[in-house]
Amino acid sequence: MNAASTDRDRQAEELARMVAESDTGGRSPADRPTRLLLLLVPLAWSLFQLWYASPLPYQLGFGVFNATEARAIHLAFAIFLVFMAYPAFVGSPRDRVPVLDWVFALAGAFCAGYLYLYQTELARRPGLPTTMDLVVAVAGMLFLLEAARRSLGIALPIVGSLFLAYAFLGPHLPGLLAHRGASLSRAASQYWLTTEGVFGVALGVSTSFVFLFVLFGALLERAGAGNYFIKVAFGLLGHLRGGPAKAAVLGSAATGLISGSSVANVVTTGTFTIPLMKRTGYPAVKAGAIEVSASVNGQILPPVMGAAAFLIAEYVGIAYAEVVKHAIIPALLTYLSLFYVVDIEARKYRLSGLPRVRHRSGAVSLAIGGMTISGFILFSAAVYYGLGWTRSLFGASASWAVAIGTLAIYVALIAVRARFPDLEEDDPEKLAQGLPDAARIAPAGIHYALPVFILVWCLMVEELSPGLSAFYGTCALLFLVATQHSLIALFRGEADWIAPLKAGAVDVVEGLVTGARNMIGIGIATAAAGIVVGTVALTGIGLVLAELVITASGGNLLIMLLMTALICMVVGLGMPTTANYVVVATLLAPVIVEVATLNGLAVALVAVHLYVFYFGLMADVTPPVGLASFAASAISRADPLKTGVQSFRYEMRTAILPLIFIYNQQLLLIGISSWLHLVVVVVGSLIGMLIFVSVTQGIFVTRSRLWESAVLLFACFMMFRPGFFMDRIEDPYTDQPAAEIVALAEAVPQGGFLRFEVEGMDLSGQDYTRLAQLPMGEAGRPGAERLNAAGVQIMEFGGQVQVMNVAFRSQADRLGLEAGQNVSRVLLPNTDRMTAEWMYVPALLLIGLIGLLQWRRRDWDQPGMPTAAERRRAA
Repeated sequence: MNAASTDRDRQAEELARMVAESDTGGRSPADRPTRLLLLLVPLAWSLFQLWYASPLPYQLGFGVFNATEARAIHLAFAIFLVFMAYPAFVGSPRDRVPVLDWVFALAGAFCAGYLYLYQTELARRPGLPTTMDLVVAVAGMLFLLEAARRSLGIALPIVGSLFLAYAFLGPHLPGLLAHRGASLSRAASQYWLTTEGVFGVALGVSTSFVFLFVLFGALLERAGAGNYFIKVAFGLLGHLRGGPAKAAVLGSAATGLISGSSVANVVTTGTFTIPLMKRTGYPAVKAGAIEVSASVNGQILPPVMGAAAFLIAEYVGIAYAEVVKHAIIPALLTYLSLFYVVDIEARKYRLSGLPRVRHRSGAVSLAIGGMTISGFILFSAAVYYGLGWTRSLFGASASWAVAIGTLAIYVALIAVRARFPDLEEDDPEKLAQGLPDAARIAPAGIHYALPVFILVWCLMVEELSPGLSAFYGTCALLFLVATQHSLIALFRGEADWIAPLKAGAVDVVEGLVTGARNMIGIGIATAAAGIVVGTVALTGIGLVLAELVITASGGNLLIMLLMTALICMVVGLGMPTTANYVVVATLLAPVIVEVATLNGLAVALVAVHLYVFYFGLMADVTPPVGLASFAASAISRADPLKTGVQSFRYEMRTAILPLIFIYNQQLLLIGISSWLHLVVVVVGSLIGMLIFVSVTQGIFVTRSRLWESAVLLFACFMMFRPGFFMDRIEDPYTDQPAAEIVALAEAVPQGGFLRFEVEGMDLSGQDYTRLAQLPMGEAGRPGAERLNAAGVQIMEFGGQVQVMNVAFRSQADRLGLEAGQNVSRVLLPNTDRMTAEWMYVPALLLIGLIGLLQWRRRDWDQPGMPTAAERRRAA
């Protein structure tokens, strides 16, 4: 027992070191002053970000920072902490900070803060940098690349260096790649002294939104929510077939809601789930791969989505709530299908669940679950209508009334919480002996839902900005972390409530510090990715790349999509998801839109960006560099490459989704006409996803034969893209005259899209025709205003309907619309034809036929039984 305990302690230390090396920095100085500095600087960073996001600076009239100043301070903190917390090399000291790192930290922070310190002077001489400006810009770029190497690995610095080289070597490059080149003065202004490069959109999103959401997750983990999620997951699912694996999926999904790191998610939940999966019979490789798949998919689950949701909103030009709406169905399909994957694996190995301490009938469990869900729905409805009532009753004071009401609810929840024992940090040995009772665990953490509810309410109902919503949610969570221990002690009648109050203060400080240190890598990644963005704007390489990719793909959209997927996975090897998304979205997202329009497919811009994001995420599991796979293999003691290969096989179901929603955008809730239509699409897509999992695993009712898998794959295609067949029976759209485009734009429903065709001539004199699918936003406004809001002005001129103006970086601009194009026709959905979902009927018949055939041999052809060939050999 002591040996096992020692081994677990050693493994825990190894995992903590791995997470630190990946997310927060692996250096732990021995001297007290440096340790104190590494506490105070992240603490100051978190406090600065809270101040910047709050409305207080504007209300009090001081401490107001504009976007450029805030980005400079944000990056200065990140660079300083990189050189202080991340050793330069594997053999560099971990117990002290070398003198050279002190110099780099201070000099790098000064270079990053240069825009804040000298913003007025720089504004007076735009494009005319002094010698000091040039020195700072060159040094800042070098410090940034070194910071990226230390905190993120070698991949991103190599990519950044190649794009820097391209900017300077343009005159010496051949053919299409050649360009005029950039002088040092021009490059310094582009990359460092303005907001066109390093201090651009990506770093702005990190400063304004991402930091507070990462801080929110760190504080929630510090409050004890991570342990609570794992306990609830095991209490609910641990007794089922392959229970630990199903609990891993649910626990990782819950942790992924608040975590932006695949590696941290693997370690948080995998420490418990992987040993228990092995204990119940899963092979070590598959136990690790299941945890990797569940944890990596946490980055596609709203609201945080690995910090990419905010970047997507900024690059696409839509509200953050819209990104969440578009991403929710694919995320749910991914997790539900992963449940099916682990169930199939449990069938293969004839596995059972873990024993329960307290047994109850299935009817009682179902009743408890139903009452819990009903209670949550009733609570949500009461809050929704109650808040509406407070607005009408209290008027301008409604916010204070809501705050007081929320405080009362919090105190009531803590009073309930105090009646239940504290949750221990269980180890796998204890969980293997008996599962906790979910009915007793659930009330012990119900108060954790309150800050999450406040955050989601501000985002979705109040429609506040993501930054302000995160500020209010984080403030509520800070109050919870500070007071929960003392209030619980008070309700329990304990004499000493000062010690719990001190413990709460410590939790607040450590949560703020951890949140800031978790942001180091993201801050550096978004800044370094700005090098690519700056190079594209400086050299026009985006147009060159579009020409090259279109030529290489032959103008075929499917080939182009597969090429993009491969580029995403290759570029993403060893690179954070956020940086990978910024790089590939900047380079290839416009190309995908162009190829799609030339192929007659009007693709929503958000679908293209989600496509890029999904495939960039696959790099976290892809050998040989998948960091999440290495973290899981450290726990499972399996080969990391085999774990990565198995994880990739499981993630095939995730990889198929972006290909589907490019062609069938209803998965992103685009083109959904009613609640019934939504239910039909979701159920059909879920069936298609489960059948696809059955094909990849080779098991449906029983083991599938090759021809059966082929039929199931065909049925799966019919479920995922029913329009492919229905469109060949009857046109999905009807043509309307171009002259009616303004009136038709006014008639588009709330959140709908206007689809129209434009004609023009490219730079080489070739005529082209392309489709555009433009989001119309809010209804109830004149058509011209809705078009203007989307970034385009359209007028009838000289007998033709022309695009007169396209706003820079608007939706219309990103979709390739240009001034001077002629609108040739408007396409309206054909409401007279049968809906494409009628193709579900033959698909379900095919699935039912295969299921019936396999049902007849269920008794002798189940997974784990000898195959027919093996039985013949045995005979």
